[in-house]
Amino acid sequence: MIELTPHLDNEKKEPLYVQLYHYIREEIQTGNIAPGVKLPSKRKLAAHLGISQNTIETAYQQLNAEGYVKSELRKGVYVKKLAGDLYPYSSRISFHNKKVTKNHDEQYKFDFSHGKVDLEHFPYSTWRKLTVQSLYEENSEIFFNGDPKGDTNLREEIAQYVFQSRGVTCSPEQIMIGAGTQYLLRLLTMLIGKESIYAMEDPGFHRTRAVFKHENVKTISIPLDEEGISLKHLEESRANAVYITPSHQFPFGTIMPINRRLELLKWAEAKGRYIIEDDYDGEFRYIGKPIPSLQGLDFKDSVIYLGTFSKSLIPSIRLSYAVLPTALVNQYDQHLTIYKQTVSRLHQHTLFLFMKNGHWKSHLNKMRNVYRKKQHMLVASIKKYIGNKATIIGEKSGLHILLQVHNQMSELELIKNALKKKVKIYPTSIYYEQYKADKPMVLLGFGGLSETEIDEGIKLLKDAWFNEKDENTVQSMNDADQ
Repeated sequence: MIELTPHLDNEKKEPLYVQLYHYIREEIQTGNIAPGVKLPSKRKLAAHLGISQNTIETAYQQLNAEGYVKSELRKGVYVKKLAGDLYPYSSRISFHNKKVTKNHDEQYKFDFSHGKVDLEHFPYSTWRKLTVQSLYEENSEIFFNGDPKGDTNLREEIAQYVFQSRGVTCSPEQIMIGAGTQYLLRLLTMLIGKESIYAMEDPGFHRTRAVFKHENVKTISIPLDEEGISLKHLEESRANAVYITPSHQFPFGTIMPINRRLELLKWAEAKGRYIIEDDYDGEFRYIGKPIPSLQGLDFKDSVIYLGTFSKSLIPSIRLSYAVLPTALVNQYDQHLTIYKQTVSRLHQHTLFLFMKNGHWKSHLNKMRNVYRKKQHMLVASIKKYIGNKATIIGEKSGLHILLQVHNQMSELELIKNALKKKVKIYPTSIYYEQYKADKPMVLLGFGGLSETEIDEGIKLLKDAWFNEKDENTVQSMNDADQ
């Protein structure tokens, strides 16, 4: 039997049983508590943590209801085995059996990961040529440490690009390059302040929440409404910084309308408040006219704009950037230049040449068309095979959708049944912190699959989720719609 030592905070609005439930769930998801392990009895855990047995009982009941544990009469509560790598942040390591579980992608025929992109259309020959060109002797300075913010030439190209494509107004001096958005967020907590209170969308991007947690800054979960983050709840909170994904809310895909953007900017007018605008896949929009970035509407210098090349180019390049307000540029120059640049200067120079010579614009336009066709195929396949037995959420932009399946299955059951057909889909529950989804949903990314694979994968999901009687119902619904 293991010993659990979560940090439970009586000062939080979140009840103790919810805090305990979240802790155990995460430990199971990451593999820190292995399948088959017996959880401590209610009596022993209550005595160990100094809380009531009712609190333990309620947390265990929630874990049991969601399929993480099973209760055996007169034996105890045991962790159940989860099928495959269901959780994107799973460490795949069990510290109890000291074994590393490898991720065997070959067991899946189709992987609807939102983190994968289309590699078939990547300009390999052009990128290779520019990489070699970057290694010429006249560019030998790239073998030395460069500007901590990133190479000036690349920052100049990025400044031009974000202005033309997203309406972001900035100078190269305001741009800070880093190896991924998570690294940049760590630096931002140093610039804004560890004593600040950070608000986050709930549900929201779990990797951002992890950064705030690891940096030991206080976070507040803010629910969503039909236009994005709730201004009412934000104004009632004591937050002085808020992280949002307005161009494609993660994971719901909501595109924040202009009125809500202006309301957010009004909120940020108070002294010392900042909006962190993560525009992680703002390049890909399929319905409606583009809405300018929050940063482009900001005249009070309170928006920090985050962008990345992970979705539009390749994830492994690990090249993201932040556009800082003037006040934070001064803070950076005074305190953070001691941190050396984390992105390879070879990659920086190659990307600079790629953008300068016009390859980037051509590639981005091509990928917009590629992903638009894939998105149309995904939506069409769902309607063809599943019909009204599922609701599509967030199909207007980005490289993923949410699917709410109307068959009485839980999130875990939907994923497990899909795995039986060798189709890998993803949960949405991991993106919730304080609030909870009304109905189970799963996440389907489509960037890394071909149109044929998308169609075949959705057909297999139909087989996984519906029996023959349900299929006849779907067909009759489709016929009625025609």
